[in-house]
Amino acid sequence: MPADFPDEMRVAIGTYKPATDDFLRFAAQLGVDDILLTPHRHPGFESALPLGEAWSEDALAELKSRANGADLRLYAVEKMPVPLYEILLTDDADERADLTSIITETITNMGAAGVPVLGYSGHPPDGAVRTTREHPVRGGALASAYDVDDLHELDRDDDIERDVSEDLMWERYEEFLHEVVPVAEDAGVTLGVHPSDPPVEQLFGIPLLFRNRENFQRALDIHPSDNHGLKLGMGCWSEMGEDLVDVIEHFGGDQIVYAHFRDVVGTVPRFHETFVDDPAGNFDEYEVIEALNRVGFGGVMTPDHVPLMEGESDWEFGSTLGRSYTVGYLKGMLKSLE
Repeated sequence: MPADFPDEMRVAIGTYKPATDDFLRFAAQLGVDDILLTPHRHPGFESALPLGEAWSEDALAELKSRANGADLRLYAVEKMPVPLYEILLTDDADERADLTSIITETITNMGAAGVPVLGYSGHPPDGAVRTTREHPVRGGALASAYDVDDLHELDRDDDIERDVSEDLMWERYEEFLHEVVPVAEDAGVTLGVHPSDPPVEQLFGIPLLFRNRENFQRALDIHPSDNHGLKLGMGCWSEMGEDLVDVIEHFGGDQIVYAHFRDVVGTVPRFHETFVDDPAGNFDEYEVIEALNRVGFGGVMTPDHVPLMEGESDWEFGSTLGRSYTVGYLKGMLKSLE
């Protein structure tokens, strides 16, 4: 990690949309020091970074400079310019190599620009799958939910229905890691893998690799490196029915790159998201932050999906108010550890 990024647990905030001056001022006003960009395909708004092409060193350096100008650090880009599953589901080996080269070029440019972390996710093809975005939680706020019995009702515009073996997916994933991890090591960039969401065996005929602890350990063991670890998606691990404290102690602070704070109620095959402080949630947030502190975790914690609150309508996994509330809650818990 570059010297200007401290080795200490701290709170950050991300954006799916471009990092406008308004967003940078908002982040600074919240009292965080780090921001994350989450490129995402979603109808109706511009992605934080363009998808389908390598991000140039100049573009990344400009983003970093603008963040620094607001007294912030650009800590991470949370998704790759080509989603992992788009690469893994490409049958033509030459085309798959071309897509992978977009990732390696991006990693090299991130290192040159001084952006230290690149996340990637195990969703087909890109983004968490939910059966509703309108599950009512506290005070009538709306949260996303998943119920396997309603999965057949989803109207999917993208034709991703496939019949592909899990062995083939692992083979292609191993090929991918052997290409990109050495580049990340040379560039000084750390990769963080996010769980499949929902963490089920398969969706639409496509095996989901990052659905349990055993598979995560397998992923990290393919090409062991200090530059490849976990993007600890707490909501997803909670959906698995895992004990989060035990997960943190199993992998340790060195293998957790950064953490997404989100709570859910229930586990697969049916669950709904909720506020981070909901007593009905699957885990105790304070026990989790104590465990992260105990194992020496030194990265950022950031709000993940949050309920959509009164007056908001612009994002299906929550917007400004819920994320602001979560930042304050996390900062309060951190303060209590002193």
